Amino acid sequence: MMGYYLMAGLIFLASWTVSNTLKKKFAAYSKLHLRNGLSGKEIAEKMLADHGITDVKVISTPGQLTDHYNPADKTVNLSESVYHERNAAAAAVAAHECGHAVQHAKAYEWLQMRSAIVPMVGVASKLSNFVIMIGLVLAASGSVLGTTLFLMGILLFATTTVFSFITLPVEFDASKRALVWLKTENMVTPQEYDGAKDALKWAARTYVVAALGSLATLLYFIMMFLNRR
Repeated sequence: MMGYYLMAGLIFLASWTVSNTLKKKFAAYSKLHLRNGLSGKEIAEKMLADHGITDVKVISTPGQLTDHYNPADKTVNLSESVYHERNAAAAAVAAHECGHAVQHAKAYEWLQMRSAIVPMVGVASKLSNFVIMIGLVLAASGSVLGTTLFLMGILLFATTTVFSFITLPVEFDASKRALVWLKTENMVTPQEYDGAKDALKWAARTYVVAALGSLATLLYFIMMFLNRR
């Protein structure tokens, strides 16, 4: 038990550190204005065009860090600041999200796998903690039903953990595609490229920490289940 709490504490600290560093990095690179003068929207549209993708729209979405690619309606959704601004951070995010569109167009296997389990993960993420909690309450009184529900909850939670690990190659590959395009097409200066690369590196680390946190919690639930048998 103490081992889990120590691990959870370390992961929480890592998550806090990565999150705060990411915010500072994006704030810094938001001040590094692009010499080419292109906005995030224009960067995205050019990357799509350069890859021969004509059926994906670039749109603005409210909020911060809300950027994402939606394969269902083929839209690159950029947060308002990324959509309008003309700096290294905006270029990095816009190109990264277009990296997902390129993955979709090329039928990248990890993206296909992630998209296939999204509906299942949506259900699992809503039910897992509730089912685990009910299972634990019933299992405390020796109920077989409670033990069964606890196991079902663990399996549901395991689905979300698997999803978080499948997400890793998808995110790393999208960043790689973005950086290769930014460099080979001379979209940014060396200094701007370094800023974009650093920003995407720290963004990727948030997914790594989230995956490790999910795995640690899953292992904790499994140990609890085994100790109750």
